[in-house]
Amino acid sequence: MPEVRTVVIERTLAHPPEKIWRALTQPHLIGEWLMQTDFQPVKGQTFTLRRQPRPDVNVVVDCRVLELEPNRSLSYTWDAFGLQSIVTFTLEPSAAGTVLRMEQSGFRPDQDAAYKGARASWPQFIAALDKLVATLD
Repeated sequence: MPEVRTVVIERTLAHPPEKIWRALTQPHLIGEWLMQTDFQPVKGQTFTLRRQPRPDVNVVVDCRVLELEPNRSLSYTWDAFGLQSIVTFTLEPSAAGTVLRMEQSGFRPDQDAAYKGARASWPQFIAALDKLVATLD
C-alpha cells in the first residue's frame, strides 16, 4: 500500500471554541481567513472554496461536509487539482482558550507539490483565522 501523508497543524488559540467555530462555519468569515465559499454547516452538503491569487490563476476546491459536531469538530473533503483529501478541524477547550487541530490527510507520494503547498499554507491560514477571531464579539 502506498504511503499517504498528512499535514497536521496544532495551535492553542486564546479564544473560546464557540468563537472559533463561527469562523470555521460562517461563509462570510471563512472568506476572510481561507477562501470565498458557499459553505453550509449541513452533513452531506457540497460547497466550493475559491480564490484568485493572481489574475491568471483560479483556485477552486470542491468539498463535501462529512461530519460536524458544533464547537467540537468539522470534517470535509478537499478535492482540487487531482488531490482527494480530507480536512478535519478539532476544537478542544483549554485553560488558555482552545487547542485547534487541523489535519489534512490523503496526500499520495506523487502529490509532493500539493503536500508541500499545504504544509506552507495551513500555518498562514490558521494565523489569519486567529487574527480574525480576535476581532469577533
